[in-house]
Amino acid sequence: MASLFPAPDDDAADMPELCEINVTPFIDVMLVLLIIFMVVSPLATVDLKIDLPAATAKPEPRPEKPLFVSLKADRSLYLGESPVAREQLGRLLDAETGGDRQRTLFFQADKQAAYEDVLGVMDALRQAGYLKVGLVGREGG
Repeated sequence: MASLFPAPDDDAADMPELCEINVTPFIDVMLVLLIIFMVVSPLATVDLKIDLPAATAKPEPRPEKPLFVSLKADRSLYLGESPVAREQLGRLLDAETGGDRQRTLFFQADKQAAYEDVLGVMDALRQAGYLKVGLVGREGG
């Protein structure tokens, strides 16, 4: 009777072994991961227009002489109540604070001010060396 499995013959034993990695399972795993990434990545983006609420935290007591930097809706910048050019902001802050860059500044911006302008003023304050900046908002709801 013939066997289902042929007996190994001498020619098959003389063949060299193949030492290659079968990459097909790795490609399958990578394709599954790619599909998962393609499905999940649109869910990770946030594209919402939101109206930020007013702060309800208990307000801190004001310092003796607070120093306000204000940005109006028409892009005009003020230090205290005096208008200031953005290029002169660092120099005038040094004169006002006596060069004390550890002093906390209070920055307030009009609700209609563009976000780009607000970030521009914040960047100008950072470049001038004033890193302690408190943002001023209205109290309550």
